[in-house]
Amino acid sequence: MSGVTVGAVAAGSAAVRRRGREISWRVKVRTRLAAVGVALTCLALPVAVATPAAADPGTFAYVLGNITGVGFGVAQIDTATNQPTANNFEVTGATDVAVSPDGRRIYVSQSTNAVSVWDATADPPTLINTINLTGAPESLAVSPDGRYVYTANTSSNTVSVIDTTDNSVTDIALTGTPRRLAVSPNGRYVYTANTSSNTVSVIDTTDNNVTDIPYVDADVLSVAVSPSGTRLYVGIGTQLSETDTVSVIDTATNTEVDSIDLAGSDAYPHALVVSADGERLYTANLGTSSVSVIDTATNTVATDIALTTPPADVAITPDDTRVYTTDTGTPLHPDTVTAIDTLTETVIDTFPTNALFPTSMAVAAVPGTATAQCPDATVLTGGGFEITGPFPNYFNSKPVINDTWQISGTNPTTQTNTLTPQAVCGTG
Repeated sequence: MSGVTVGAVAAGSAAVRRRGREISWRVKVRTRLAAVGVALTCLALPVAVATPAAADPGTFAYVLGNITGVGFGVAQIDTATNQPTANNFEVTGATDVAVSPDGRRIYVSQSTNAVSVWDATADPPTLINTINLTGAPESLAVSPDGRYVYTANTSSNTVSVIDTTDNSVTDIALTGTPRRLAVSPNGRYVYTANTSSNTVSVIDTTDNNVTDIPYVDADVLSVAVSPSGTRLYVGIGTQLSETDTVSVIDTATNTEVDSIDLAGSDAYPHALVVSADGERLYTANLGTSSVSVIDTATNTVATDIALTTPPADVAITPDDTRVYTTDTGTPLHPDTVTAIDTLTETVIDTFPTNALFPTSMAVAAVPGTATAQCPDATVLTGGGFEITGPFPNYFNSKPVINDTWQISGTNPTTQTNTLTPQAVCGTG
């Protein structure tokens, strides 16, 4: 067999299509080759079409709680249907959950001084690794490029930095006890909400230098960063029966530039999330069983959304269409999650999960994978892909076993795009 002889072209197409940021995958056959990333010499030989295969991606919520029949762990919810899937997995001492920006890895912090790493693209998610820490992490966050995982270790007043390229761990000492974390969009700064010292720590990741922002007579509960990185939002619970607030920090100077009053003196904004477009900030008010929707252009509360039970955490889908809260539970409703439509800013569903008394949650788009396989009596000699529309924020194109070329990706935009895997198959 000659090295560059093209005996077969895989024209199987698994299309990643998104309209209004809803993903669907379909399979179709094309009879032309896009020579992308490979050099081909086309000879006058018979052309065989490889058999395509596709795996469905989707946007999923991962919820921590007591999984029926499993133990404490993570339950998966399909946000397309607002129904739990069968993909639950046990994690001993789970305290928080986060997902990598490309949707491929699930990280779960554990009170056993560890972080477990799970493959989100497997069905069900499978354990890849367990990383040991020197302290017990209460929460965690992932850097925008996915390289670093940060954990807030309450038992040691430290933040652990996990380098996912080699799973090495570096500890950064703080003066307070970190409870929640947020990472700036450029990855340079990590912010922690420290309840014991009533401070926010600002960690410069270039040298791990720490600067503290102090608050007086206030419980620092939660933090979130705007997509521009210019504003830090801090959930504040007052200690003097005054109105609870969200503090707005100018990240260039680390000073407060505004304070947003929340409804009631005991709102207790336990968690915050900012929309991807930066226009809305959502607060999970544990004390008043509500979600406050804040207009970030005016720093005012646009509306308060009443819930049936107190929310422990809040998350938003990558396309900004849905906000989800974990409901701390009542004897009658011990395992629910609430879905909010961000357009109408109303509750559209409250549904049971497989997790009793859910606490933390994360929402992420899991990339789909498509393959083009060479026919019998041929072997893979190269491959590539064809793309129409915007390029995915995550994409991989590579050869895999069984003479197959594989692509995977996630579309971050509202536009439609199509990705076509193509295998070049040689005959003897």
